[in-house]
Amino acid sequence: MKNAFRTIWNRSTPGLFVTTCVMILVVLFIFIYPILSPVNPLAQDVANAFAPVGTPGHVLGTDNLGRDTFARLVVGLRTEIIVCASGTLLAALIGTLIGILAAYFRGLADLLLMRVVDVVLAFPNLVFAMLIVSLYGAGDLTVVAVCAIAFFPSFARLTYGEVLSLRQALYVESAELFGGTRWQIIRGPLLRGVGPLVLAQGFLTLAFAVGLESGLSFLGLGITPPRPSLGLMIATGQQYFMQSPWQLLIPSIVLVALLVSLGYVADWVRDLLDPRGVTRRRRPGRASVAQRPTSIVGQGVNA
Repeated sequence: MKNAFRTIWNRSTPGLFVTTCVMILVVLFIFIYPILSPVNPLAQDVANAFAPVGTPGHVLGTDNLGRDTFARLVVGLRTEIIVCASGTLLAALIGTLIGILAAYFRGLADLLLMRVVDVVLAFPNLVFAMLIVSLYGAGDLTVVAVCAIAFFPSFARLTYGEVLSLRQALYVESAELFGGTRWQIIRGPLLRGVGPLVLAQGFLTLAFAVGLESGLSFLGLGITPPRPSLGLMIATGQQYFMQSPWQLLIPSIVLVALLVSLGYVADWVRDLLDPRGVTRRRRPGRASVAQRPTSIVGQGVNA
């Protein structure tokens, strides 16, 4: 355990490590708080509408219907993460499968699968999402489908390029020479080779998915009310900005912090799991063993 922690610390800058730990604690909090808290985020108290920040019983005040802002913020964050993480996971599965199959089998599989990816990339994400929502209606499942379809091309192209280079690796050629079937090679060395990159891309894509879902909810095309979400809270706060500016500022600040934190976590995961070596050094002049290229191939990659 001590060696594992030391490896994680050496492969991370202090800022990335601290940000990731804080992010983990925040995620745990937003999943535990709704279970333990007696405050109902949907309960309305119009007589207590627009209560200021710091009101007893309402740390962040209340909105136009007297609903507790802090409780709605926590539940909205939880909903946002669940929906967007589900869409990102589905996009990663579809994109990784398409990229591996197209790069490994080549030929007709490459032509058909990657052309599908190119077609999806031709549409802007927001326009594509609005088209799907207008056809099937707003809701959690629609947002998950939108995120999966909008973001699987990034995983497909990433996996496609990585598998093309891995096909020439000695351990893949050795597996083929020793009688390994195509599916065994795909499930073994190829999947292990692209795994770290897909995981890092997953956290980065999760940030884009949160931004897309917030934009849809802001337009009334995402998570349906009265369930809270950051986009809905920002849209409501914009309408009542003069009465209570904090109803707009608080969810906006939280959304920006969430997007930035997810970007930092993606960098941390990439540095931690990158098999080709760390691109950042925690202390200049004191490169660890993991930071030194171990072969001519590694020197070429790091260069």
